Amino acid sequence: MPSGEISRRKFLRNSTVAASAAAGTLSAPAVLAQSPITIKMQTSWPASDIWMDFARQYVERVQRMSGNRIKIDLLPAGAVVGAFQVLDGVNDGVLDAAHTVPVYWYGKHKAASLFGTGPVFGGSATTMLGWFYAGGGKEFYRELTQDILGLNVYGFYGFPMPAQPFGWFKKPVETVQDIQGFKYRTVGLAADLMQKMGMSVAQLPGGEIVPAMERGVIDAFEFNNPSSDLRFGSADVAKNYMLSSYHQASESFEFLFNKDFFDGLPDDLQAILEYGVEAASTSNTALALDSYSSDLEKLQNEHGVAVHRTSKEILDAQLKAWDELIPMLEEDEYMKRVLDSQREWVDRVVFYELMNSPDLALAYEHYFPGKLKL
Repeated sequence: MPSGEISRRKFLRNSTVAASAAAGTLSAPAVLAQSPITIKMQTSWPASDIWMDFARQYVERVQRMSGNRIKIDLLPAGAVVGAFQVLDGVNDGVLDAAHTVPVYWYGKHKAASLFGTGPVFGGSATTMLGWFYAGGGKEFYRELTQDILGLNVYGFYGFPMPAQPFGWFKKPVETVQDIQGFKYRTVGLAADLMQKMGMSVAQLPGGEIVPAMERGVIDAFEFNNPSSDLRFGSADVAKNYMLSSYHQASESFEFLFNKDFFDGLPDDLQAILEYGVEAASTSNTALALDSYSSDLEKLQNEHGVAVHRTSKEILDAQLKAWDELIPMLEEDEYMKRVLDSQREWVDRVVFYELMNSPDLALAYEHYFPGKLKL
C-alpha cells in the first residue's frame, strides 16, 4: 500500500479521535464546520450510463444522512483504473471505494460469479439478495474475499436487478441452431454458459460493446437493461432485442470499501455507508422500473427496435447448459458449499414465492389485452 495512503488514513483516524474528544466542549456549529471525510469512489460504468445515476443516488443519501461529514468523490470507469480493475484499486488503496458487480472480478475466482450471475435454480434477484443477507451468503462472501483471496476489502450488496435480456441480434433467433458460432459479448459464468450453447464469447466492459459490434468483433451482445442499451446506442448496430434469459437473472450491485479505510471511520459513519446501500437499493429499484420500461418503449417507437421474448427452446437449453456446468463448478469445495446453500434457500423460499404469487400475466392480460406475446 502506498505510504501516502497510510499517512492519509492515519491522519483521518487521528482527526476523528480528536473531533470526538472535542465534541463535548465545542458547540454544535463548530463540530459541523469540520472538514468532511472525502471518499474516492470509482464505478465500473461510463459517465453517461444510468448505473452512474444509481451510484449518485447512493452518494446523495450517504452525504445527507451523514450531515455532510462524508463527501463522496464519484468517478466513472477509467478515471483511475479500468472498469474491470476496481476491486484491485480498492484492495490496493488506490481507491477508497467502488460501485461495481462481482462478475467483473470473476477472473480471480469463478466463485465471484455465484454472487450475481450463477446458476438460476428458480429464484429472482430479490430471492438471491435475500440469500446474501439472511441465508448465509454474506459470510460466504467474506470467506471468499478475505480468507481465500486475502483481499483487504468489505463488500455490501444492493438493488436486485431485473433479469438481463438475452440481448441484441441482427436477426431474430428462435432455436439453438440459430446461435451456433455467434461471437457474443457477456461476462462471468455466463461466458461459460454461452460457450456450452455453441457461441464464442468476448468479455468486454459496457463502454466497449457497441464499437466492437460496429467493427464486427462480435455478432451479438447483452449488457443489462433497456436504459443502458439505449444510451450505448445499441439500436444503431442491431434491431432485434431478445428479452428474458437465465444467463444473468439474479444480479445485484456490489459496493466495495477498502477495509483499512472503512475500519478507520467512526462507527456511525461506517453504519451510514453500510446501510446507505439498503436505502439506495429501494431508490435504485424505483428508478430502474421507471426508466427501463419507458426506455423500452422509446427503443420500439423511436428507434424501430423489434422486441421479442426469448423462445422456450433457448431458455430450456440454457438450463441444460447450467446442468453441465454445475458439476464442474462443484469440483471446487468452496463453490460446492455455496451452491448447496443457494439450492437449500431457493428450494424453501421460492416454493413460498411461487405458491403465494398470483398469476400476474393473467391479470395484466385482463386489463391490457393483446399486448403480451408469450
